[in-house]
Amino acid sequence: MATFNSSHLKLISIIFIILSIFTSKAISQSDECKTETNNSCNDKKRALTLKIIATVSILVTSMIGVGAPLFTHSIPALNPEKDLFVIVKTFAAGIILATGFMHVLPDSFDMLSSSCLKENPWHKFPFTGFLAMLSAIGTLMVDSMATSIYSNRCNSVGVDPAAESEVVHRDREMGVVESTGHFHGHFHESKAASGGQQLLRYRVIAMVLELGIIVHSVVIGLSMGASNNTCSIKGLVAALCFHQMFEGMGLGGCILQAEYKLLKKIAMAFFFSVTTPFGIALGIGLSNTYKENSPTALITVGLLNASSAGLLIYMALVDLLSADFMGPKLQRSIKLQIKCYIAVLLGAGGMSVMAKWA
Repeated sequence: MATFNSSHLKLISIIFIILSIFTSKAISQSDECKTETNNSCNDKKRALTLKIIATVSILVTSMIGVGAPLFTHSIPALNPEKDLFVIVKTFAAGIILATGFMHVLPDSFDMLSSSCLKENPWHKFPFTGFLAMLSAIGTLMVDSMATSIYSNRCNSVGVDPAAESEVVHRDREMGVVESTGHFHGHFHESKAASGGQQLLRYRVIAMVLELGIIVHSVVIGLSMGASNNTCSIKGLVAALCFHQMFEGMGLGGCILQAEYKLLKKIAMAFFFSVTTPFGIALGIGLSNTYKENSPTALITVGLLNASSAGLLIYMALVDLLSADFMGPKLQRSIKLQIKCYIAVLLGAGGMSVMAKWA
């Protein structure tokens, strides 16, 4: 699994760099569309102060959010096997789902239906819905093929992904030494194999989810950093802090279940924490040339938002919520299911309310 870990980090780094280069070139175009704006809100000096405050605040809340599951798992009540962990995870999944539906997707619709874009083809075809659909299908393909490829690779070299799991390893040892012999040993080997497949799924989920979050976090950061509208920045600061904290908790829970080694956990938490602040810093550097109503900027950011929305909606519904609600733990307890449904509604509802300001 060392190859899996290193290739994952390289992929995240490459996407990080490509996004920063591609979007920075796109939003620095000068073909601005003239629209009515509230000039009283445009204050570059005050906006810079707000953006610096936002960068620090978002960085801190992101670190708290993604780090909470990783550093509190030793607390018995927050162990992944406990009910509270599942409830918090479903709450965070609701946050991610609402981010896709209530924030990223509507932004894409607004941008790609802007009056600043040509009537043909942008007003003749629903590009946002089409690209979000393709993104969801593409995420399914990546999800399925990555699981298959890494599973086959592990099987071909005789590596069991669950070998790093202390619990499964202990089960195997018990299967060997039990006095009941052959049957009991095979029972635990089967259990270990099943645990290995589940662990592999957790790792693929963590990888794909982080990549999706990086895409939309860079776009959000760029938009804030390049804007000089103090009215919109004020609302964005509180909304993004809330969003990053609980989205981080969802990602942190996935990283914890993936049972990565400490260095890999730190690397993934680091990338998540710095992505939005990095986008803000990049946007500040481009604020002199940024034209938020230029057709190039609207098309680029609109398409990126649509792709990100499809990925986030798929991940929230299929890999997070469906996987948990259809899993054995929740299927055994209607009471726990109801608690988790309430948690999902609270998370999605809270993030939906935030759409009023961001």
